[in-house]
Amino acid sequence: MASFVEELTWRGMVHDIMPETAETLAKGMTAGYIGFDPTADSLHIGSLVQIMILMHFQRYGHKPYALVGAATGMIGDPSGKSAERNLLDNETLTYNCAGLEKQLAKFLDFDSSKENGAVLVNNYDWMQSFSLIDFARDIGKHLTVNYMMAKDSVKKRLGADAKEGMSFTEFTYQLIQGYDFLHLYQHHNCLLQMGGSDQWGNITTGTELIRRKLAGKAYALTCPLITKADGTKFGKTESGNVWLDREKTSPYKFYQYWLNASDEDAEKYIKIFTFLGKEEIDALIASHREAPHQRQLQRILAQEVTTMVHSAADVSRAEQATQILFGKATAETLKTLDAQTLLDVFEGVPQAEVSANLIDGDGLAVMDVLASTGFLKSNGEARRALKENSISVNKEKVTEAKSITTADIICDRYVLLQRGKKNYFLLVVMPS
Repeated sequence: MASFVEELTWRGMVHDIMPETAETLAKGMTAGYIGFDPTADSLHIGSLVQIMILMHFQRYGHKPYALVGAATGMIGDPSGKSAERNLLDNETLTYNCAGLEKQLAKFLDFDSSKENGAVLVNNYDWMQSFSLIDFARDIGKHLTVNYMMAKDSVKKRLGADAKEGMSFTEFTYQLIQGYDFLHLYQHHNCLLQMGGSDQWGNITTGTELIRRKLAGKAYALTCPLITKADGTKFGKTESGNVWLDREKTSPYKFYQYWLNASDEDAEKYIKIFTFLGKEEIDALIASHREAPHQRQLQRILAQEVTTMVHSAADVSRAEQATQILFGKATAETLKTLDAQTLLDVFEGVPQAEVSANLIDGDGLAVMDVLASTGFLKSNGEARRALKENSISVNKEKVTEAKSITTADIICDRYVLLQRGKKNYFLLVVMPS
C-alpha cells in the first residue's frame, strides 16, 4: 500500500517537503493540520486543494486538524500579496468562520469516537487572551528579525520593485502562524503542518519556533499553487471566484467550470481533485488523447468534483441543463431545472416581462408575444418564422395557433422562447 506522501507525489501535489517527513508518517498515526483563512464565509476551489490533502491524510490513517484562523484573519496573510488587505471586524470573522466550519464538515470525518477523527480548531481560542507583552516575551524572543526578513513574503514587499512597504501588523503574521503550530504541537501532539507552496515561509517559521523554544522536531509539506495552461488564474471566471457554496456559485456553473478545462489542465486536475486511482486515471488520459474531441476526461472530472462538493443529483441536473444548449433537451427536461440553473444556462439571454393575468384562461397568442416583447421585430417577421416552423416554446415547435398559458410556465415564472437553434428569449411572468 502506498504511503500518504507517495500518494500526493504521483498526483503532483508535493512541492516542498521537510526531510524525514515521510519516515515520521510511516511510523504510525500522526496529527497534522492545515489552516484556512476566513476572508469570506465560503471556501473556493483554490481551497479545495488543501481540503483534498486533509482528506488523503485521513484516508491514510492520520489525524487531520482543520484550523480556522479567526485570529490570523484579523491581520491578513501577506504571502503572495502586493498590498495590505482590508482588516475584518469580529462580527464578520465570526460569521465567516461558521460558514467555513460547516463546509469542512462535508469533506472530513469529524467522528470523535474514531482515533483519527478530524478535529476543528480556531486559533482565536488561544490567541484572544494573549497579551502583547506576553507574546513578545515568550514567543518573539525566539526568532530574530533577520530570520523573519529573509522570508520571501517579506522580501517581496520590501524590495526595490514593491509598490508599498509592509506594516508591522503584516510582519507579525508569520510569528502568529508559527505560534499556532507551536500550540498544536504542545497541546495536540501535531507534528506536521501542510499548505500551499506560498506558505512554506510561514510553516517553517513554526517548525523553527518549535525547535528553538521546545527543542522539538516538527515537519512541513507544501503543494504547488495550481495554475492554468493559458496563464489565467485558476478558480477565477469572468464573474469572480468559483465558490464551494452553491448560493455563490451554482452547481451548474461549478460543473461547467471543470467541463470547460483545457486538455492539459484536465490531465492535471483529474489527479488533484479526484480520488480515482493511478491506473484508472492513466487509462482515462490515454483514451482521451485518442479522441480529445469527445472531452471524456473533462466530463468525468466535472462529474467527480461536482458530486464530491455538491451531489450526484446536482451532476444529473447540470448534465441535463448542458444538453439544453445543444438542442437535445425536451420540455420535460426543461421543467426539471430549478430557477437558478435555468437562469445560469440562459445567462445573458434577452428577457421581457408579461403580466400573469394576460396568460390566465385562454392564454396569450404566441404571435402577439413574439412581436410585442421585442423578441422579433414585427408581426410579419413573427408570422414568417412560425410558417418556417422555426419557433419553439419550451423546446417544443409551435404554430400560429399556439397560445401561451399558465401550463407553459416553468420554474413558476419563466417561458422559454426560441427561434432556430441558438436564438433564445426568456419571458418573465410577473404576478398580477
